[in-house]
Amino acid sequence: MGIKFLLLVSRQGKIRLTKWFTSDWGIKEKTKIVRDVSQMVLARKAKMCNVLEFKDFKVVYRRYASLFFVVGTDVNENELLTLEVIHRYVEILDKWFMNVCELDIIFNFQQAYTIIGKLIAYNRMFQF
Repeated sequence: MGIKFLLLVSRQGKIRLTKWFTSDWGIKEKTKIVRDVSQMVLARKAKMCNVLEFKDFKVVYRRYASLFFVVGTDVNENELLTLEVIHRYVEILDKWFMNVCELDIIFNFQQAYTIIGKLIAYNRMFQF
């Protein structure tokens, strides 16, 4: 799977979690990508499409309660599969934390990182 990064952004624009799956960018570039992508996602209306093209990759996002789960993928990646990965991640977090909320992710970010790492590794293992 061509996932480049995962961001969890609150409605207020605070970054709650970032996970990078590629080393294509330096720290300054990553900071700029996080800022630009989060501003772009937060500015969109609820009825708008959840898939955007940004620079040389695609941004797929979904809002759950007060958090936006934002994934950057390769341009030719399947958007519906990416949305399913986001949904699966939220379901796993919900089961792990017994009704997950933003504070669970803030105070238990190590577990959130471990879960997404294993989920992405599992998905890559079963790619055809």
